[in-house]
Amino acid sequence: MAKNLRTRLAADDSLIVYDANPKATQKFYQENGESSSRDKGVVVAKTAREVAERSLGPFGLFSVIYTFAQSQCPESLQAQMNGEEDGQCLAPADCTQNTILTALPEPSHVQSVYKSMLNGALPVPPPSASSAGRLYIDCSTIDPMTSSAVAASVRDSSPEDIFIDAPMSGGVVGARAGTLTFMLGAPQSAMDRATAVLSLMGKRIFRLGGPGAGITGKLANNYLLAISNIATCEAMNLGTKLGLDAKALAELINTSSGRCWSSEVNNPVSGVSKGAPAERDYEGGFGVSLMRKDLRLAMAAAEEANVKITLGAHAQDVYNQVEKAEGNRDFAVVYRWLNKEE
Repeated sequence: MAKNLRTRLAADDSLIVYDANPKATQKFYQENGESSSRDKGVVVAKTAREVAERSLGPFGLFSVIYTFAQSQCPESLQAQMNGEEDGQCLAPADCTQNTILTALPEPSHVQSVYKSMLNGALPVPPPSASSAGRLYIDCSTIDPMTSSAVAASVRDSSPEDIFIDAPMSGGVVGARAGTLTFMLGAPQSAMDRATAVLSLMGKRIFRLGGPGAGITGKLANNYLLAISNIATCEAMNLGTKLGLDAKALAELINTSSGRCWSSEVNNPVSGVSKGAPAERDYEGGFGVSLMRKDLRLAMAAAEEANVKITLGAHAQDVYNQVEKAEGNRDFAVVYRWLNKEE
């Protein structure tokens, strides 16, 4: 993500990066700052607060900031930082200016980072700044309650600033290629600015409604993903145990009503989906622990809203057992777990 941002931003824009792991930011700076033709455009911050303080800079010099804890993030976020996709500058400085992106693993991390950034008065934009206030874009997958609380803290800190929830989807492949999907909960008035930034890293940007809508959409999607992955693993196991060729079965499913992302893109059987984690002993990809987290958040949101769901608890039990047996491999490892359980 950070590599795509730096490559596609205007040459006179600056990217401020903060990571809980200093080695990660130093490596990024060495690869994209010191030896880059845009060596003036990468700044490593020491704290999240420094990111917020420098986000306006003199005359909006520091325009886009990426804040995350890579040491605790899924591989997809690490891939975004180290992405190799080059491209054209797609966004004018007046749209990307004064923007802070956050991407963190857990609700508590998001709360901590924003508490640090918003602790005390921040510099106000100079009169000549082309963008009014800061735009905070949180790409984390957290619960709606936490996201709403953070949005309120941003409003309380400065009425001119805007907070958008924009969780992402697309995995490692989408992160590296800059083809992520972003689901936004945002006021319509902020969409031009948000789209200008997010289009540097993704191909599909959906506004689902006002604040909180993006998080809700992501949790609904990943609730479905959690269950369809288990069903795909069981279906592939059933068919192959009854004598079907795995590739033939997958082709049938993917041209029939059972087709889904887990059957087509992330098939759990090695040799079926090219480049899928199943071909690498389920290393990389979307870890079981992250699937458990998203499922937990979706179930908590359903309980909070008094929405009836029936399959989530069983799916959570499956992933708990899988993680104990297989560790934090890609969640398609459910397929191997099923075989071991028989």
